Amino acid sequence: MVKGLQGFLWTMLLLFCAIQELGAWAMHTAVEGPGLGQPGDPALLAGSRVKRGWVWNQFFVVEEYTGTEPLYVGKIHSDSDEGDGSIKYTISGEGAGTIFLIDEITGDIHATERLDREQKTFYTLRAQARDRQTDQLLEPESEFIIKVQDINDSEPRFLEGPYIGSVAELSPIGTSVMQVMASDADDPTYGSSARVVYSVLEGEQHFTVDSKTGVIRTAVADLDRETQDRYEVVIRATDMAGQLGGLSGSTTVTIVVTDVNDNPPRFPQKMYQFSVVETAPVGTAIGRVKAEDSDVGENTDMTYQVKDEEGVEMFKVTTDSNTQEAVITVQKPLDYESRKVHTVVVEALNKFVDPRFVDLGTFRDQTIVRVSVLDVDEPPEFRPPSNLMEVQEDAHVGSVVGVVTALDPDTANHPVRYAIDRSTDTERIFDIDANTGAIVTGKVLDRETAGWHNITVLAMEADNHSQVSRASLRIRILDVNDNPPELATPYEAAVCEDAKPGQLIHTISVVDRDEPQSGHRFYFTLAPEATNNHHFSLLDIKDNTAAVHTQRMGFNRQEQDVYLLPILVVDSGPPALSSTGTLTIRVCGCDSDGAIQSCNSTAYVVSATLSPGALIALLVCVLILVVLVLLILTLKRHHKSHLTAEDDEDMRDNVIKYNDEGGGEQDTEAYDMSALRSLYDFSEIKGGDGGVGPGEGVPSGNPPSELHALPQWVQSPDLDFSVFRDYICRKVEQADEDLSVPPYDSFQTYAFEGSDSPVPSLSSINTWSSGSEQDFSYLGGWGPRFRQLAALYTGRRGEEDSEES
Repeated sequence: MVKGLQGFLWTMLLLFCAIQELGAWAMHTAVEGPGLGQPGDPALLAGSRVKRGWVWNQFFVVEEYTGTEPLYVGKIHSDSDEGDGSIKYTISGEGAGTIFLIDEITGDIHATERLDREQKTFYTLRAQARDRQTDQLLEPESEFIIKVQDINDSEPRFLEGPYIGSVAELSPIGTSVMQVMASDADDPTYGSSARVVYSVLEGEQHFTVDSKTGVIRTAVADLDRETQDRYEVVIRATDMAGQLGGLSGSTTVTIVVTDVNDNPPRFPQKMYQFSVVETAPVGTAIGRVKAEDSDVGENTDMTYQVKDEEGVEMFKVTTDSNTQEAVITVQKPLDYESRKVHTVVVEALNKFVDPRFVDLGTFRDQTIVRVSVLDVDEPPEFRPPSNLMEVQEDAHVGSVVGVVTALDPDTANHPVRYAIDRSTDTERIFDIDANTGAIVTGKVLDRETAGWHNITVLAMEADNHSQVSRASLRIRILDVNDNPPELATPYEAAVCEDAKPGQLIHTISVVDRDEPQSGHRFYFTLAPEATNNHHFSLLDIKDNTAAVHTQRMGFNRQEQDVYLLPILVVDSGPPALSSTGTLTIRVCGCDSDGAIQSCNSTAYVVSATLSPGALIALLVCVLILVVLVLLILTLKRHHKSHLTAEDDEDMRDNVIKYNDEGGGEQDTEAYDMSALRSLYDFSEIKGGDGGVGPGEGVPSGNPPSELHALPQWVQSPDLDFSVFRDYICRKVEQADEDLSVPPYDSFQTYAFEGSDSPVPSLSSINTWSSGSEQDFSYLGGWGPRFRQLAALYTGRRGEEDSEES
């Protein structure tokens, strides 16, 4: 293979040289006119017209050259070159001086590096010819291209892999699966280096590939997903159109075989057995069966149905959409005594059938399901299940209404006992015979009170009361004519004083609590006591109503303003019952149009307005009431002012505030001691022991010449503060009740000094006691400043002692 490749390369090289020799041509470029040279170039400014031009061959270079010497590319030459070396050739542009080198004298160009056409297909350069002595341009700069000649050095590549395709099973031969494409980096315009053909390396037994397009197709028609659902196919791409020496690449294509519905459902077993108790309610699931299907996805979806008539009547089959199982449920109540075993034929069939594979067979299968009914102890059953009875309302107590019957459905056939659920017959209107089931009346019936009775009858086994059946029984009370008809309402009518004979006054109707089957029919007539009536007449209209008419001309309400008309009403029976009702007819005054104005015989004497005398009397009463109210308010205000005057002085004047220390006995003007001596005299409210009585107090007109003792404050358990409390409360009540004065914020609270003070108390608030046993002689030891105070207290104490002696 290597030798063939070398021969091919040498052939291509010789062909290239021949093309170069045969395709040589001379390019003559006239240097004339502006635009072909550079402005200001002295060589182009000569007065005579010079004809010059470039001469070179077209340039090509073979890629991937691996020789040790530089590769000859071509030669540039000017027709003005005489071969004496006076012209210097230079190049510039892509790769000039690095990849491409030029001989300045001969103009030969060589490539010094290995080129790759897949990276760059051509190079653009510019050639110059200059005078070697003056370095002036002899020819205009010209652009030329060096093309990289392609060789087959790139193999085809599958760039879009990995490839995954699918095809349905049982597809016909030649079914397209997918297309693969390979890319070759070589020049598609030169030779066959980029011409790719495809072939199958692995998997050719089942698939083929189009050599030009790369389309993969099925090679067989019996692909079966259930046998093999995946194939790995290796596809090869070769360039040079598959000729010897071409390069190749390969890829693996995964082909998935998709499912079609070509397999019918099949039951793993031909018979299934289940059991269920006979008391299972309707809808109870008995069991599940499932048919298997080799297909996948929706091709496995199936439905189930019952095929035999007996199974359709007793059982129902549904499909579980999640598990594709057949769920068998009870459709009718089962009875062990009637039938112990049931046989059900269940059929499974595919939901989606592909018509292309109908010839493969029926896509359905059947199996047999045997259901065994288990016996249980059942409660009695009522037979027949009639739930309506009737009885006349005049039936005597103990009359038989009807008989209920219940039987034990079990084979043992136990005796049955009966009872009434008393929660449905709390008044015990009915009773039942426990052995026979006969229902009798227990109380007098009244259809008008209760026309229907709903009771529940219980039937139970005699030896097992837990087996109980219930039956609802409706008892209808049949009507008998035991209520007389009555007027529908207490009728009242009115007649005008100027009424004419035959005038309709009122239409009356009656009600009857009975409900005869043939309907009501009532008869009206005047009662016997009204036979001598000449004022009104009664007409039976024959539609269970009657009309009352006048029989005379005019009425006078001054003579008689009310007439009572007794009416006898009789029903149609049997037996016929009657009652008498009274129609009250009032004589009224009417206007000219017949509209009633008044029906009271004394209405004409009642005035619509009050008389002047009545108004005067009413005003006098109101005036008297106002005077009384004013008098009461005046007396109350006078009483309050009198109480205020009786007080010796206002409480606000009794509160004395002192907080500065005296100057001793020499200081007689620093503080007015008379204010402390003129305290309020509490003798009128104090009744303490040893105190001064009401008649023993100091006269109010004279200033007090004596001072009460100022004992040191000591809490005494027998002190009574009710005196102060009562006094303060009384003052507060007086202030609250007196609405003539504004409130004063002069009341202050004074607390007593504690007993822990190191200095004895000098307060006079709690010294209102003449029976103090304290000795004030110690005041003499306080110094000259308190000498006068000591004299006062010791002198007061001496006087009290003399009085007591």
